[in-house]
Amino acid sequence: MNKSELISSISEKSGLEKNKSELFLNAFIDVVTDSVAKGEKVQLIGFGTFEKRHRDSRVGRNPKTGAKLKIDAADVPVFKAGSAFKDAVNR
Repeated sequence: MNKSELISSISEKSGLEKNKSELFLNAFIDVVTDSVAKGEKVQLIGFGTFEKRHRDSRVGRNPKTGAKLKIDAADVPVFKAGSAFKDAVNR
């Protein structure tokens, strides 16, 4: 499912017009992105948690040549699925 299909599904389920569903989805994405970028957790009980984690620098290998290379430290976004979401997927 791509973004436009998701907007259509939200519109159908909620009864909102597509343009309002798109505004909602864009606002949701912006709020989650801004919050996680600040280091805040966004926890939706039953669905999951969005958060930022720090990954230390490490040594990797180029798969073609086998040469060692340094991978810099980075902050990465992480999503951990909630139990209700996991249960729904496993049904």
